[in-house]
Amino acid sequence: MATIERLRVYPVKGLDGVELDRARIREGGTLEFDREFALFDAEDRVVNGKWTDRVHELATEFDPATATLRVETPAGERQSFDLGSEAGRETAGAWFGEDFGGDLTLDRDGEVGHVDRPDMGPSVISTATLEEVAAWFERMSVESARRRLRANVEISGVPAFWEDRLVGSGAPAIETGGVRIEGVTPCARCVVPSRDPDTGDPLEGFRQRFLEKRRETFPEWAEEDAFDHLYSLMVISRVTEGRGETLRVGDPVEVVQG
Repeated sequence: MATIERLRVYPVKGLDGVELDRARIREGGTLEFDREFALFDAEDRVVNGKWTDRVHELATEFDPATATLRVETPAGERQSFDLGSEAGRETAGAWFGEDFGGDLTLDRDGEVGHVDRPDMGPSVISTATLEEVAAWFERMSVESARRRLRANVEISGVPAFWEDRLVGSGAPAIETGGVRIEGVTPCARCVVPSRDPDTGDPLEGFRQRFLEKRRETFPEWAEEDAFDHLYSLMVISRVTEGRGETLRVGDPVEVVQG
């Protein structure tokens, strides 16, 4: 049976995720706390793994109950910031600016979040997909694949690349706990999945091997025309019913047509 296996949000865009037992869907269609905060440089560009690989070297924890962000540097320096207050966000922006080398500010958006596609919703992937991708590369664990790909909703009890069926003409939707989720687009990948999530070290030949194995294992149930290219993995969705409701780990997931 298809089941929600994990729910993970990324409260500060580009930094570590937080695993939740339940996640409320905002009225804007994204998961609560996901990308609620983001750093921006002086040119209003978002700071993430594409902006600097330094984000991988920082160990971060976020407490949703208090909006407290804890950061530890490779040298062992520890900082704590109250992101729920404007003063705390200003202090955090200044600290990250000094650490990353730039004039940075930290902004909050609790309605939709600083997601790449504000008109869409959570990202969906299967546990089996993560297991398959991890097997393509020596010494890559499933948890490492999980941290590299940064999905919101992970579904177990289904085969690898099960989520690919959710995009294309006539694609089905999924329903869970009174929430209807429709696939919108495959997620084109950037440089971030090629890097070790702890050190930022690149995995040599990652993109080439990924493309070779993606082609080799592309499922028969997927519509390839829905993919601009095969350097894509997981599906970006849209919540069409049930905004304001809550997704829960362990809830069954049903594939529905029409």
